[in-house]
Amino acid sequence: MAAAAGLVSVDYEVSGKVQGVFFRKYTQGEAKRLGLVGWVQNTSHGTVQGQIQGPADRVRELQEWLRKVGSPQSRISRADFSNERKITALEHKDFQILK
Repeated sequence: MAAAAGLVSVDYEVSGKVQGVFFRKYTQGEAKRLGLVGWVQNTSHGTVQGQIQGPADRVRELQEWLRKVGSPQSRISRADFSNERKITALEHKDFQILK
């Protein structure tokens, strides 16, 4: 159980109907609710990508949310997670929406 308390960083990309449906705003809200830091942005190829950092158990909660919930009008077809690594300190001070 000690591993769950450690900090992790993970990158993500979500595909489907995720642009123009307030997906970034809802992702930011959910991340802040969970006490996570990182960022989210639209990509030029119609997906949303970003990075999540925080306690491993909370990061897992947001990963599940990105896979299955999203914003009310989104339709998630796929969520990919990569570059997961343990970190000793958070590299962001909050969770931002990048343009």
